[in-house]
Amino acid sequence: MLIFLTGSWQSNAQMPYASGASNQYLLNQPIDISEDFMNFTNTYFVADQLNSFDPQTGSGQVTWKRHVYQTRQAFNNMLAFLQPVDGNEFPGVEYEADPTLPFSIEFVSPKAFRIQMKTGKELNEDEPSLMLVDGFAPKDDSWEYSKMEGGHQYKSEFGAVIIRENPWHLEIYDADGKLLTKTLNREDNNVTYTPIMPFSYVRRSSDYSRSMSATFSLSPGEKIFGCGESFKGLNKRGQKVVLWTDDANGVQNESMYKPIPFFMSSRGYGMFMHTSTPITCDFGKYYNAATNLMIGDEKLDLFVFLGEPKDILDEYTNLTGKPSMPPLWSFGLWMSRITYFSEEDGRQVANQLRENKIPSDVIHFDTGWFENDWRCDYQFSKSRFDDPVDMISDLKEQGFQTCLWQLPYFVPKNELFQEILDKELYVKNAKGNLPYEDAVLDFSNQATVDWYQEKIAGLLKQGVSVIKVDFGEAAPASGIYASGKTGFYEHNLYPLRYNKAVAEITKEVTGDAIIWARSTWAGSQRYPLHWGGDAANTNTAMAGTLRAGLSMGLSGFSFWSHDIGGFVLKTPEELYRRWTPFGMLTSHSRTHGAPPKEPWEYGKDFQDEFRKSVNLKYTLMPYIIAQAKECTEKGLPMMRALFVEYPDDAGSWLIDNEYLFGSDILVAPLFEEIAPRDVYLPDGEWIDYQTGETYTKGWHSITPGELPVIMLVKKGTVVPHIKLAQSTKDMDWSTVELKVFGKSAERIQTKVYLPNGDSIKTIALKRDGDSYKIAENPYSNVKFKISLVE
Repeated sequence: MLIFLTGSWQSNAQMPYASGASNQYLLNQPIDISEDFMNFTNTYFVADQLNSFDPQTGSGQVTWKRHVYQTRQAFNNMLAFLQPVDGNEFPGVEYEADPTLPFSIEFVSPKAFRIQMKTGKELNEDEPSLMLVDGFAPKDDSWEYSKMEGGHQYKSEFGAVIIRENPWHLEIYDADGKLLTKTLNREDNNVTYTPIMPFSYVRRSSDYSRSMSATFSLSPGEKIFGCGESFKGLNKRGQKVVLWTDDANGVQNESMYKPIPFFMSSRGYGMFMHTSTPITCDFGKYYNAATNLMIGDEKLDLFVFLGEPKDILDEYTNLTGKPSMPPLWSFGLWMSRITYFSEEDGRQVANQLRENKIPSDVIHFDTGWFENDWRCDYQFSKSRFDDPVDMISDLKEQGFQTCLWQLPYFVPKNELFQEILDKELYVKNAKGNLPYEDAVLDFSNQATVDWYQEKIAGLLKQGVSVIKVDFGEAAPASGIYASGKTGFYEHNLYPLRYNKAVAEITKEVTGDAIIWARSTWAGSQRYPLHWGGDAANTNTAMAGTLRAGLSMGLSGFSFWSHDIGGFVLKTPEELYRRWTPFGMLTSHSRTHGAPPKEPWEYGKDFQDEFRKSVNLKYTLMPYIIAQAKECTEKGLPMMRALFVEYPDDAGSWLIDNEYLFGSDILVAPLFEEIAPRDVYLPDGEWIDYQTGETYTKGWHSITPGELPVIMLVKKGTVVPHIKLAQSTKDMDWSTVELKVFGKSAERIQTKVYLPNGDSIKTIALKRDGDSYKIAENPYSNVKFKISLVE
């Protein structure tokens, strides 16, 4: 982090604040603000001591000591260190060299608290936040205060926070008194020769703007997870992560469509950086014992959560929102390619799905349903769609919902372009003109939202069920928005505003708050669902896709999907075979990308295998929707890292190429043609869903069964199934089969959730000789059949 180069290194003094780091040279290149913390021309203020504190309100004042960088050469090695300096303002009596500024701690729940620190005067500080589910954080009074020598302690049944006065430190403990992490002060640098950025803020010499550097300790063996849909290593320890919404152009890059300013530690805490500014997180990359959260905001607003992964996800989503339950049909197969161009295309693919007995629930029309491909005007092509309303109605009778693509950018040839300019619905540049050649809708302007929702409503009223909320990552960084803020604050918030606008009008018109979106920010999980971007058609892209889904699930998102087989080129048949069951064992399943994607285009043998994978998902639908409903209540992901369910299993924290589909089914996709593959199993006995073979905890080399995927169920688990139907609307929910995997306890149970039901209900079974029978059935209108898998 604090490595200095000469010659090519240059200050960003000439760069406007909203443009970010000095090496930015491509439009919408992610802003890495870490360079601002390596700049000799800037001034740094280090948190020094607690000047005053009122324990009843949790508010006080912290004094910040002024520093600048100075160099030291030793044996032909040059390092730069922060050194205290006097003030340099004139007249000096008007300005503090070492400012004393507000600090507060508030308690959100028995497992969560909030730290706020300011670097200067803040206006409009009581504005509701779009990221918080109710606009504001709740308050909790269960933490007990006690004064201690040299500091203050707050304690709940789940942990404790100690505020040290001089030097100022914040220490976070679990319920057993173990130190989880603490802030790092300048004095902590004395233990090493490496110059570490302490807990501080920077004041840029270029424009006097300020940003925070919240620095916390890392412990040996500690692992970090989250930060959104990250395609790199699942464990972020040792990585530098830039949180800036970007069109990643793939799933193997360090940039992200879906950055989320939240992470959790294997040590038992999580943190949410409540801001929409650019953030650069250094999780021990520069110095392995320090997490450095470099936050572009002029204040620090940091929520801390305590507990195991499930607790942390529940607390975080209590604050930022949990998703509504998606409609049943959304869990079926979405058939798509880029693109179906006509009514004839749509009707033909629907008919062939039914003729070939491939279950499916959605037909998606991508970029080609307009008169001009990609030119989004919200109008079906008159030359290629004779009667779109009639087509949509007929598709629904066949059991298909219709999904339409669109985006929030308008090219000059679009007939809506001039209207958007005339009504000033676009993001402006500093001169009031367009920052780009396209007009980008400004969703911080309520007039824009109203205009846009009217267009979307027109499609929904024609019978369309869901809108693809594509793009959204390129809101101008230097733009001026109706909110009164620049893109420095609005760029990352843009996907959340975009997701919200479409989800709310869809809910209003259709009753379902569902979208199919690519970009996100904190809070977007309230508006399901999202998919993983433009994957290459390769093994490494398939593996990167899984890591992304796991990381997304560890960032508060319950539902997530991906383009089965990859997006960019025609999918190689062998890869498509392996990717299909992986895609079906994801909460939502869509084939999409360069044509062909339809299974019959690959021949009968492939189509037969494809059908078996889809059939598997459709027969598992009772299990899937019960798990999904629980996810909406607890903030859990459907695609789940092993350690979420097995936090005490050390091996589970190391696995990034397997996952739990819900709580009970373990899935290990085949990322290469070679089989068998090595699979790690957590505690317990596991039964292969396809072969019936039983495995114990640890590593195993497993050969897949009929489908090219490893799929295991923990012994003693009851997995509800339903009779196969070609559409979810034709499913018979009056009879559900309960498959019991292995004889175990005398009494076992499972959860069942019926479509449009009010709540999950528990079905209890008891041993009856060599099998089981129903002990408790709260559903009088459902017959449960029991089968035993051994």
